[in-house]
Amino acid sequence: MNIPQNIRIMIADDHETIRQTWKILLEQDSRFQVVAECANSEEMMEQLKIDFPDIILLDINLNPSNGFETTRMILQQWPDARIIGLSLNDQAVYAKNLLLLGAKGFVTKDSSRTEMSEAIIEAMNGREYICKDVRKNMLAKR
Repeated sequence: MNIPQNIRIMIADDHETIRQTWKILLEQDSRFQVVAECANSEEMMEQLKIDFPDIILLDINLNPSNGFETTRMILQQWPDARIIGLSLNDQAVYAKNLLLLGAKGFVTKDSSRTEMSEAIIEAMNGREYICKDVRKNMLAKR
């Protein structure tokens, strides 16, 4: 599949510093453009109606609806949405549950820029991506 040169990204996280940091890091890669930053799920749902991005980076602890509920709501309205869950927590169960809902990926907020870029490219190609810390936890639970 062809990857567009200008992948449009929305970051939805209740921490402004997290949003700004990911924006700075991601935009160092010429393929990525952060087109929206949202502080809560309501703001995000409104923004999606105005300008739908290629990729949604979604904090699973967003309010008032958490990332799991929000993923469900997004995919009901926009089944082709590419959502990558973000979390401070590296527990495998969060990643599994989010992917079961239809998200394309899961990365921790400790993930590197390289790993986030890989997750975005995989999601753009229609594949799922789980960051290495969470994959390590999945393997440890077997």
